[in-house]
Amino acid sequence: MTPSPQPNVIAMAGFGLFIALSLLITWLAARRTNSTEDFLAAGRSVTGWQNGLALAGDYMSAASFLGIAGLVALSGFDGLIYSIGFLVGWPVVMFLIAEPLRNLGRYTFTDVVAFRLQQTPVRVASAFGGLAVVAFYLIAQMVGAGNLIRLLFGLQYEVAIVIVGLVMLAYVLFGGMLATTWVQIVKAVLLLGGAGLLALLVLARFSFNPLMLFQEATRQYGDAVLAPGQLVSNPLDAISLGIALMFGTAGLPHILMRFYTVPDARTARSSVAIATAVIGVFYLFTFILGFGAMVLVGHDAIRAVDAGGNMAAPLLAEVVGGQAFLGFISAVAFATILAVVAGLTLAGAAALSHDIWVSVVRKGTASEREQFLVARGSTVLLALASIGLGIVFKGQNVAYMVGLAFAIAASANFPALVLSVFWKPCTTRGAQASMIIGTVSTLTLIYLSPTIQIDILKHSTAWFPLKNPGLVTIPLSFAVGIIVSWLSPEPEAARRFAEVEDRIHFGE
Repeated sequence: MTPSPQPNVIAMAGFGLFIALSLLITWLAARRTNSTEDFLAAGRSVTGWQNGLALAGDYMSAASFLGIAGLVALSGFDGLIYSIGFLVGWPVVMFLIAEPLRNLGRYTFTDVVAFRLQQTPVRVASAFGGLAVVAFYLIAQMVGAGNLIRLLFGLQYEVAIVIVGLVMLAYVLFGGMLATTWVQIVKAVLLLGGAGLLALLVLARFSFNPLMLFQEATRQYGDAVLAPGQLVSNPLDAISLGIALMFGTAGLPHILMRFYTVPDARTARSSVAIATAVIGVFYLFTFILGFGAMVLVGHDAIRAVDAGGNMAAPLLAEVVGGQAFLGFISAVAFATILAVVAGLTLAGAAALSHDIWVSVVRKGTASEREQFLVARGSTVLLALASIGLGIVFKGQNVAYMVGLAFAIAASANFPALVLSVFWKPCTTRGAQASMIIGTVSTLTLIYLSPTIQIDILKHSTAWFPLKNPGLVTIPLSFAVGIIVSWLSPEPEAARRFAEVEDRIHFGE
């Protein structure tokens, strides 16, 4: 089915309703946002259920809803690599990261890495890696937003990107983490309900029998859609992508930042369990949505709207539920993007204000008001950067772009986090080298990969064969951290390891 080229009035109404709800939440939150702790950590007053839904909302991004559905619709079985990879990272977070993070830090995961090490070198290196993750994640959300609004409003892609950036800026700037948390909760409920209803409407076309849906897919496109190799044909590429998605979850700044919004470590663990259950159910829906779009919308119609396939789910909504349902699903997708961009922007603002300005530039002497103002100023800078990046990376699949963000997180943040918390010989230079090499090597290999060299720069070949560099950069980052720590022993860091162990298990 060919998508409607006219602006969707019902979708506009849905967008308007959600923006009004977001601004109401922002106004209410702004009345309670009076300090840096309120702005960056919601006053540490969020409950386990609330944080679990907010975590799920933060994680179920444009990559999850738009990107994975599009990848499955265009590539079949291989699109599931992203669904499974995104999900299996959560046990790592639950059993390895959540409790140490809450007990050792204040606002960012860098607090944990730097707990027993020298502050300035670690914070500079960590902020560098964290901002690289945020940048790539922001690209994915903004590309999805631009395509969605272009489809529904009839606006130019660049205009759509600017609108999303400004709306997001408005409620992050004034509402902070409290507003972002509640928008994430509302969005998680809407997204789970919308995706579930869309999946039911698809299955209703096939007598509620998924096998009939898959049979129709093979009839139209051949048996290859149910076999691996359509999207990732190189086994090393598949392994590289898988480990990046699994370990990247435990290094995402905007996800790790959520553990500081709860009052204690027990609540942090329970919120991860709730988030894992919600996300697992949601990813089951994306599988149905992808194959449903493949069969009911068709490859040609999907690619006609967006070459990356990101509009497969909204187009499917129009086929099975008409203009009204398209409007609802589009509003949910917009809520998804807006909320995740807000969380990412807050994480970036925390890195710039707390890790760089307060801890490095001002050596911890900045007043509460100064911290608050710098955090808000950082938010404006990141919003402008996200608009520019969204325009540059037009046409990329959003799930794939998030995969690159996960590779940076898994290489730059995860190894240093694990080594500093669980390995006694870890030193300042070791952690710093691990983060810098992890970030630089990942960014370099992404630039040399087929995505940049062939897809964007239109060269005939690429210097680095893998689309995702995780297979190389994650072991490299661990190895560098270990070797440099051995070569530069730090007795004070080793002495404070006992304090780290006590705080992990017993808190402050």
